[in-house]
Amino acid sequence: MEAALGIRPQPGGKHGAMGTHNALASLGPRLYLEVIAIDPDGVAPKRRRWFDLDEPRMRAALAESPKLIHFVARTTDIEALARRSPVPLGDVSPMSRGDLRWQMTIPADGHLPGRGLVPTLIQWPIDVHPADKMADSGVRLVALAGEHPEPGQIRKAIEALGLSDVLKVSYGRSPRLAAMLRTPRGVVTL
Repeated sequence: MEAALGIRPQPGGKHGAMGTHNALASLGPRLYLEVIAIDPDGVAPKRRRWFDLDEPRMRAALAESPKLIHFVARTTDIEALARRSPVPLGDVSPMSRGDLRWQMTIPADGHLPGRGLVPTLIQWPIDVHPADKMADSGVRLVALAGEHPEPGQIRKAIEALGLSDVLKVSYGRSPRLAAMLRTPRGVVTL
């Protein structure tokens, strides 16, 4: 991320329940970019890891180079919004790390909803958000776009989640997510 964006993400922490760890970069108020990976010092979870990280196809792709594979959308009513999605998002699971507590939708098999184009949902307590404690990186999200072989299905799910203005989806032979970011080095697309 440092080579691509010209900024160094700050260490986040470990997700014991998933055997992962992360680093974060602020993208503005209550918005951040997360680099997440299997924690080499962590304990393998009893379930499949989130974000397809246990899939050989994903591991091979990430071994080649880092990739933007998914996005997470914040909500204040995770249960209701998850029920509204025509694409199953998984169970609403309580998560914690240190003094942080949140809820996330996590498919039992760890897959990426909509092959990465339908977001995972997250709900933070109203007065708490990890981005509030992050240094401003100077990077800002300009746009999110995706391609999918069945864009109508993905657009329907995005619309049901109230995110039609957040992600534009067009036809593509393979699912792909892209983020355009304004960085200290100019505009960069991940």
